[in-house]
Amino acid sequence: MFNKIKWEVIVTNNKVELKQIMRFAGAFIAFLIGSGFATGQEIMQYFVVYGYMGIVGIIVMFVLLLYVNVKFITAGYEHKNSRRYDIYSFYCGRKVGQFYNYFIIVFSFMSVVVMIAGAGATINQQYGLPIYFGCIIMAILSGCTVIFGLNKIVDIIGIIGPLIALLSILLGLSAVLKNPNGLRTANEFIPTLKQMKASTNWLFASLSYVGFSILWLASFLSSMGKIANSKKEAVFSAIAGVSAFSLSVLIVALGLLANIEQVAGTMIPSLILARNINPAVAKIFSLTVVAGIYTTAVPLLWTVSSRAADEKSKKYKITTVGLTIAGTLISLNVPFDILINIVYGFNGYIGLLFLILMISKSIKIKI
Repeated sequence: MFNKIKWEVIVTNNKVELKQIMRFAGAFIAFLIGSGFATGQEIMQYFVVYGYMGIVGIIVMFVLLLYVNVKFITAGYEHKNSRRYDIYSFYCGRKVGQFYNYFIIVFSFMSVVVMIAGAGATINQQYGLPIYFGCIIMAILSGCTVIFGLNKIVDIIGIIGPLIALLSILLGLSAVLKNPNGLRTANEFIPTLKQMKASTNWLFASLSYVGFSILWLASFLSSMGKIANSKKEAVFSAIAGVSAFSLSVLIVALGLLANIEQVAGTMIPSLILARNINPAVAKIFSLTVVAGIYTTAVPLLWTVSSRAADEKSKKYKITTVGLTIAGTLISLNVPFDILINIVYGFNGYIGLLFLILMISKSIKIKI
């Protein structure tokens, strides 16, 4: 009887479902493909403006994101039965972890503001509608979805994420194929640009990108790890998600580099690439951009609301509505590109400190 029970536990702990891996990986991709990525503005400021070295920056991003996301999702799985477990305190200690717990609430909310502003800018550039129209639509969609809770969020964005990544890759490849010579001359033209930069050099920009990403992902991925069937399933999900996302960033960056003279200084660079293919494609891709913004705004808003109250409580719903209204009001008063530069830039370095503390903790555990 004892041997039978032991065998069943081993089987359960190694359970791997392809459907669950795709669901988790899709949710990860969807989370990071927000207004910054989908519009191309984020990729411009963090990678493209550094020319060929920006491509090296993407490789650095891939390695670091792979490390932190495997750590986050497996830590969530390993502590799934612990009510007191907190991802920030685990890696940073009680006092610093408490700082991050408060800081992530502010940062996640400001990131929601960026998403709402991105929706307004996209719809304005493509359709000529007032910015407030897109902002309000995105706010309503995001707020309503968050009210349903985490499991419903993972189900919804897990389907949309991979589709957006695929369309972004196709857009980037088309942009390169239409103007392959642009890749050869991009490095010469870039120094003449007045494009906003995330940092003074490509390495700091890449580290900053990872920094703000992990601040987003820590709580969300550790929560997903708690509902994984096994540690192996959690690890495979993280690897699949990071690989697909990084490939998308690389291809879109190459497409922007190949057409740098046209996209430089524009608010929504990806729509310029789509319009170069066909005006109809631009209209379709604008919807993809809005979907990408939605898939990131939702888990970010959930991060804030879920820390204020239990998902099933009335307070949770009231908090979600209040945050949505406040985020909309702010987004209507600050331009989208400036929001990305300020919010992501500053918080990227706070996230980088978290990365350093994570690595330090991992070394201590190994020792």
